Parts: sequence; structure tokens; C-alpha cells
Amino acid sequence: MKARRQGAGGRGQGRYALALGACALALAGCGRTAAPAPSGEQSVVLVSIDGFRSEYLDRYAAPHLRALAASGVRARWMEPSFPVLTFPNHYTIVTGLTPAHHGIVNNTIVNPDDGSRFRMSDTVQVRRSVWWGGEPLWVTAERQGLRAAAFFWPGSEAAIGGVRPTFFKKYEEDVPLAARVDTVLAWLTRPDSLRPRFVTVYFSTVDHAGHGSGPASDAVRAAVLAVDSAVGRLVGGLALQQLSARVNVVVVADHGMAETSPERLVFLDDYVERNSVDAVSLGAFVAINPRNGDVTGLLRALRAAPHLHVYPRDSTPESWRYQGNPRIPAIVGVPDEGWLLTTRAAQAAVRNPGIAGTHGFLPTDTSMHALFIASGPSFRRGATVAPFRNVHVYELICAVLGLRPAPNDGSLDSVRTLLR
Repeated sequence: MKARRQGAGGRGQGRYALALGACALALAGCGRTAAPAPSGEQSVVLVSIDGFRSEYLDRYAAPHLRALAASGVRARWMEPSFPVLTFPNHYTIVTGLTPAHHGIVNNTIVNPDDGSRFRMSDTVQVRRSVWWGGEPLWVTAERQGLRAAAFFWPGSEAAIGGVRPTFFKKYEEDVPLAARVDTVLAWLTRPDSLRPRFVTVYFSTVDHAGHGSGPASDAVRAAVLAVDSAVGRLVGGLALQQLSARVNVVVVADHGMAETSPERLVFLDDYVERNSVDAVSLGAFVAINPRNGDVTGLLRALRAAPHLHVYPRDSTPESWRYQGNPRIPAIVGVPDEGWLLTTRAAQAAVRNPGIAGTHGFLPTDTSMHALFIASGPSFRRGATVAPFRNVHVYELICAVLGLRPAPNDGSLDSVRTLLR
């Protein structure tokens, strides 16, 4: 299929602003009108709230998200994939592949063939299809005759397998949450054959607040309220346009957030000569290559550091499912939860050292648990289900849309209990 560039998907923005205030105040009622029989032509809006730790839903007042969970199904938590970072997990959610299998093994990747680097902030590299393996949901949909749209999602700007979503937006951090939602609603109400059946939308507000101030901060509380309002705008807009009977809303997070402190630091340069290594990643996820090729010596030096657990690339714990990809650096590991591996120079450059937050620790750590809510004609109502791994979301959405899944590491049987 020939790749398609973005069309005039922004028409109608602001069209839903009128009357949304009243609808949002009564969202539980708007979202819970007597549910008609599910439409045979259902759609899915996949909402990512980056860094939304699962227990935030109970800790902070989030009336719209709570109403959505009450009208649908909520997992006690969703377990992220290793490494617990933004790009690897977002791409796992839409491909059903572990990072070792889809190739986005880190937020920063070194190509072992030519030394080129992928960084999530590098707009040139993120649009190169060579980095992105597997088949994301928008490609699966487009190849099987369904339109797809993406208001931000890692990978959606690249022509993966020669295919892009019918509509997509190049990432711009400053686009207001309301504008994102209004564009999604405009796409879903198109009267023509370009109306998408699978749509993504991404919010980074909670993640930024967690990094800056820590998961228990007032900043995170405010960010949760902001994204909750955006979800309310989305659900209220669907109700106003009488789309609730055929549009499923699936809300996910890529990972949680753990509190960090300047009292819990391990310094790399206390154990190795800084210039002797290429530190691809430091912090809560450690990925390092020795410049002299001496993996054994570097491993021995790093294992002398407290609160740090490191492994050779192909001898990582089986539970991580993080082996066999040449993009994985020679040594990988994690500190104890809440601890960070850094350098003295990096720490000296921190402007306001104090309580903050990060992710990258083990997927099984409570602080890393992610949010999952789904509501709509395909999903159970008022149910809370056991935790599951995010690798299963791809199969779940394929089932809702009636798509044949591409090869993946997930299983519909692991999440079938979410469906009606």
C-alpha cells in the first residue's frame, strides 16, 4: 500500500467546545446512557497518558477516568515491558512485540553496523523506517482496508513497511490537550470514506510532572486533573455526536513513576574511567558499551557498585525477555528501585536537586505499574480484572476491530476476559 500523507484532518476543531462543559460535569451520565447493541463496525481510540502510574487513579481525584472505568473495565494494573521506557513500551503496545523483537530497545539506540544513533528527540531519525520493526496497529488496519489516524505516537511518523496512517501529526509538545481531542473528534465524524476506525492520541503532561517533582507531588495531582479533563472532553464529545455505541475508548500508560532523591545515587565514575565507556543510558536503566571491547572487565568493575545489577547482553534474566537483538548494548541492568546510576558531572549540572521521579526500573516494581481502562460496546461493564502484560494490547484491539493480527508476542486469551 502506498504511504499516505496527512490530509485536512484538523477541520472542525473547536466544534465540540459548545455544550461540552455541561456534558463534562455529568460525564457519568453521558457515558452511561442505555447501551444499544454493539455496532458491527466499531472503532477504537487508543489514548496514552505517559507516566500514569496505575495507583494514581485511586490516589488523585480523576472523575472522568473513574467514570470511564466504572462504565467499562479496568485492570488492577498493566505490566510494562523491559526496558521500562517511553518509546519501547509505546511501540510494544501497538505491535504486540517485546522491545527485543521490534527493535526499539531503548529511547536511545546505537546501530551496531554503522554507529548511527536513534534518539527520541531526533526528528530525522524517528521518521526513518529502518529503526521500526514489526507491524503497528495503524499499518495492520490500513493494510486490511481500515483507515487509521495518529495524533502522536512513537513510530507513526515513519513509513513502516511503506505505510503511514491516513492522518498523522508530527510531534509538537506544545499542542494543547483540548486541540488534540478536538482533532480526534473531527476525524471520527468525517462523513466520507476517510473516516478512521483506529485512532491514537498521546498526552505527556503527567510524565513531565512526575519527572520534575516526583509521583506524590502537587504537580502530578494537577497534571492528572488536566488529562482527566481531556478524557472527559473526548468521552463527552463522543456522546454529543452519538458515537458512544460504536467507539471504544482504550486508555493506557506506558509505565509508572518512582520517586528519586539525591540521597540515592551511585556514580559511574567512582568505578570506571568515564572516557573508557559509551554510556548509552544511565539512570534507572543502564546500557553501556566498553570502548576497548573488554566486556568482562567492565562487568567486574560495575558489579562492585552498590545497588546496581548488571548483566551481559545475552545473559539477562529470562523474565526481561530482552535478549537476541544486536542493538542491545553489551551490558545492561537496573539499580535498586529508587536509586540512580549517574556521573558526578551530570549531577553537578542538575539545577534543583531534590525529590524528583523517573522510570526504567523492573516492570514488576509497583511504582512501574501502568494504567489500563477500556470502555465501549466491545468491553465488559463495571469490571476490574487481574493484571496483564502490555504485549497483549495489540491482539485485543485487533479483535475489537476484526483485524487479522500480524505475528506478535501477545495472546488474545490473556485478555479475552476484558471483552463482552
